[in-house]
Amino acid sequence: MPDRLNQPASSPRWRHAASRHNVVSVRAGSRTRRDEAHLVTEARPGLSEDIRFRERRYLIMMGIRTLCFIAAVLMFVNHLGWLTAIPAVGALVIPYFAVVFANGGREPTHNRTFRQYEPNSPAIYRPPTPPGSPPPPSSE
Repeated sequence: MPDRLNQPASSPRWRHAASRHNVVSVRAGSRTRRDEAHLVTEARPGLSEDIRFRERRYLIMMGIRTLCFIAAVLMFVNHLGWLTAIPAVGALVIPYFAVVFANGGREPTHNRTFRQYEPNSPAIYRPPTPPGSPPPPSSE
């Protein structure tokens, strides 16, 4: 068995092994699926992005509710009468809408609309009439 370590550098077997383990030539020769980029223009936002949007909207609405409650208390303490009812009603109604919007699920996309039914039937064939003959009776 020949000793591979003592082979000269110009040996064909050594050159073949060196080119086979060359990382640059391997990567340039084959592309993996991970290297290819695809553009998806009409994809829905991710689920985590949708949940983050709904949580943010819920927290904003509950912050507005808190401000309404504080405003109602301050107006009541300052004896502003029936004007106190406006922020108080807001403080009572906003939580309902906040929960409904938060649990509503994913937002519908704007491109989802109902399409009108279009039958895919061929047109009725009417053979051409020779010149001078009466037109065929219409069934309509």
